[in-house]
Amino acid sequence: MNELLKLSAAEIGSKIAAGSLTSVEITKACFEQIHAVDAQVGAFLCLDEERALAAAAAIDARIAAGEKLGPLAGVPIGVKDIFCYQGLPTTCGSRILEGWMPPYNSTVVDRLLEAGLVIVGKLNMDEFAMGSSTETSGYQLTHNPWNLGYIPGGSSGGCAAALASYQVPLTLGTDTGGSIRQPASVTGVVGVKPTYGSNSRYGVLAMASSLDVPGPFARNARDAALLQEVISGHDPMDSTSLVSELPGLTDAVGKGVDGWKIGVVKEFGGDGYQPGVESAFKEALAKCERAGAEIVEVSCPHFDYALAAYYLIMPSEVSSNLARYDSVRYGIRVGDDGTRSMEEVMNLTRGAGFGEEVKRRIILGTYALSAGYYDAYYGSAQKVRTLIQQDFDAAFEKVDVLVSPTSPTVAWKLGERMDDPLAMYKADLCTIPSNMAGNSAASFPIGLSDGLPVGFQVMAPALADDRLYRVGAVLEEPLLDSLVGTSAWDALYEEAK
Repeated sequence: MNELLKLSAAEIGSKIAAGSLTSVEITKACFEQIHAVDAQVGAFLCLDEERALAAAAAIDARIAAGEKLGPLAGVPIGVKDIFCYQGLPTTCGSRILEGWMPPYNSTVVDRLLEAGLVIVGKLNMDEFAMGSSTETSGYQLTHNPWNLGYIPGGSSGGCAAALASYQVPLTLGTDTGGSIRQPASVTGVVGVKPTYGSNSRYGVLAMASSLDVPGPFARNARDAALLQEVISGHDPMDSTSLVSELPGLTDAVGKGVDGWKIGVVKEFGGDGYQPGVESAFKEALAKCERAGAEIVEVSCPHFDYALAAYYLIMPSEVSSNLARYDSVRYGIRVGDDGTRSMEEVMNLTRGAGFGEEVKRRIILGTYALSAGYYDAYYGSAQKVRTLIQQDFDAAFEKVDVLVSPTSPTVAWKLGERMDDPLAMYKADLCTIPSNMAGNSAASFPIGLSDGLPVGFQVMAPALADDRLYRVGAVLEEPLLDSLVGTSAWDALYEEAK
């Protein structure tokens, strides 16, 4: 592996700005690594090599001309296949959108380009972001670089796996119920769910509109903070976009937690949590104490109902959002031979284009919204959502941040939970409450259990995203350093050999 790939995004940006490294050099190194290992990992759905190298050359020319650019200018990045980017297919991991080319860019993609980042390609994901393992993708499996027989998490599994295999130094994903934090946890990288509304959802294919949040993946807290600062900010094209500004995120890295109160969520522990996960979590808490923080237990009683409420609210929004895929306006069309009605063509198209998990959630959501059941199911779930928000508000009056394991378990074997949807859903047990409330949360790598990464979740109040980075910088362990050079690492290069 090219040694340049071990540099952090901040280091790469600094070297490019100083002229000791060019964007073309690091972009070529990323493509070489992708061609060497991605046949085994399966992180990328498509690459944009020619345009990326042209963009990198343009950045180098601007710097050579004396122009002062941002700290991530010239740094390569991969984006989840949920963001519209002109010139590349945007399929959301679904066959129903196979080959669809968006006519515009999402706002966050435009912000990446304006900041000088170099988009190298689109990353695999669970179909329409529905899954916790990236096994529901309509195109390919993605493998965990720590063990190719294990899942990389989901729905943003391609983002996490590309980082963990050093194919790119940064990736951009989305988080609806833990889809950034959980894959970050099981692959040993940093993943952040920003405050809802602090960055734009315009041009991001919708799963559940009141829950979806774009956010950064990186290999350390500083890189994640830099990327979040690039994508954040009000967007008049998004009706849910906040006008309020976030505090300085990169400034928070390194400030520490001395004098803080860190609340351990009482409801996130016990049965169902692997001993190795709990052990690593306790060691991380001890590290916070040594850094000057006080650890206190906090009860958030309605968190116990978050999973059930989420799986009523989210499918209801899915049912509404995915109604647009009707075989008429865009996407594939099946059975339109002139002998069938529009309803028959729509039925055939959806049957062929949607996978089993997407169909399951559409049916659940349609049922929850149906006459006679709306108040009993969807209406009740929204009341629980309010109670969860109140639990957060009460907790943050007592402590600066809340913490928990990111996921009750480490990564599991590919195929192990595909026949048990409930077991799959429980992977997001700890992450869902923050999506329901809209506050910020992040996962940081803290250690290994049975040779697989463990993540530590930090939850902060809305618009207090800087607190995530203060805790994360204290805790994060450079786990990927221990992966390079092992037999698992060598297995990534098997195809290239």
